Amino acid sequence: MEFIHTEKAPVPAGHYSQAVISGGMVYVSGQLPLNPADGSVSAGIEEQASQVLANLEQILVAGGSSLQKVVRVTVYISDISLWGTFNRVFAEKFGNHRPARAVVPTRELHHGFLVEVEAVAEL
Repeated sequence: MEFIHTEKAPVPAGHYSQAVISGGMVYVSGQLPLNPADGSVSAGIEEQASQVLANLEQILVAGGSSLQKVVRVTVYISDISLWGTFNRVFAEKFGNHRPARAVVPTRELHHGFLVEVEAVAEL
């Protein structure tokens, strides 16, 4: 088992790793749309979706993987009405690659974030 850490994604605020490699897979912890450079958060869903996917990508790269090797994604979204915009940003980022995905609407996320994403990818 190998623990992944990159400064190009937000530092975990709790007792967990950004990602763990085990059995040829990369398991990425839930990522929030924090800008790793300064900890800022954009207000809109489009910007938050873009940031959270950029964070995910940086962690995957640090672990020796990529977005094109993602097999499963779980998306937690604060309001299902935001799904359409998130889905568009997701499709732009992933291109023709279509991993398995679940979108889970929640009432609210930590600190009022609009989206959180976790993923599993192959090495």
